[in-house]
Amino acid sequence: MTGFRTVGSAQRFLSSFSRISPHFRPPRHRMTATDHRTELATRFHVWEQVTEHALAA
Repeated sequence: MTGFRTVGSAQRFLSSFSRISPHFRPPRHRMTATDHRTELATRFHVWEQVTEHALAA
């Protein structure tokens, strides 16, 4: 709970983080380094589009 003032704030963060974090963790053991970099670049691009759209709404 380091860095959180209350248990509730830690829980809110972890609740949303658990849904977001798998998006940025592709199955690395099944990919070449080049494929991994390409996949992460694609995922970050999608993330930027989603968050930009969410902020505009």
